[in-house]
Amino acid sequence: MAVQLVAAIGSDTFAQSLLAAAAQSLPSSHCTIFALQNNGRVKSVSSASSVGEAASLTAVQYMGQGFDKQDSNMRWLKRKRPAEKTQLWVHQQTAEEVVDAHYRRICYEEVGIRERLSVLALMPDGYRVAISFYRHHAFALFGAADFEWLSSVALVIANCVHRHSQLTASTASATGGIPWLRTLSGRERQMVSLIAAGHTTQEVADEMGVALTTALTYRYRAFQHLGVRNIRELLGKVL
Repeated sequence: MAVQLVAAIGSDTFAQSLLAAAAQSLPSSHCTIFALQNNGRVKSVSSASSVGEAASLTAVQYMGQGFDKQDSNMRWLKRKRPAEKTQLWVHQQTAEEVVDAHYRRICYEEVGIRERLSVLALMPDGYRVAISFYRHHAFALFGAADFEWLSSVALVIANCVHRHSQLTASTASATGGIPWLRTLSGRERQMVSLIAAGHTTQEVADEMGVALTTALTYRYRAFQHLGVRNIRELLGKVL
C-alpha cells in the first residue's frame, strides 16, 4: 500500500489511488480528504468513488454549503493543539449520528452512504487532516478488523497526505494548480484560486486590494474563459 500511495503523491488521482490501495483490506465505496488550514478554512485535498463521481460531487456540496461547521471530524480537529509528535485518531460515524438534517441528506442519504471510518491527523507543524472511507448499503458495516487495520496504517496515510498537500499547494502557487487555469490572466487565476479555497467575492476583493465591482469583473471574465456559469460549476472543475 505504501508504495502505491507514495507513487500517487502530487497526482490528480491521489484519493483514487488511496481507495484502490486500501481496497483489499478496507473495501469502501468513497474516499475524501479534507484539510483544516491555519486560517480555519477547510480545503478539499482529494476525493474519489469506486464508481462514478459521487464523492467529488459531494465534496463540492460539502465545501459550497459550509458543512464543515457541522462535521464532527472538523469540529474535533479545531479543538486540538499540536504536540511534538503527530497525533492520530480513528473515528467512526453512522449516517444516523449526523445531527444536521440538511448535511445528512446531502452527504449521506442522497448518495446512499451508511457510515464512514476516518483517520484524523494533527501534525507537529499544525497541519490537520481528515481522511475518510465511506460505505454504502452494499458493504458490510465497519468492524473491529477495519479499525485495527486502519490504525496500523494511519501514520503512513497521514504522512503521504501531508506531503501531497504540500506538493500540490506549491504547484498551485507556481502554475495556478490546474493546467487549464494557465489560460487565465494573473488576476483571474488569483480570483479562481481564492474562490476555490472557500472565500467569498467580497473577501477576494479585500485580499486583492480592489473594489468589489472590480473583483466581480475578474470573476465574470474567469467564468467566461472557463465555460462555467456559477461558483458551483467552478468548484466542480477545480475540486
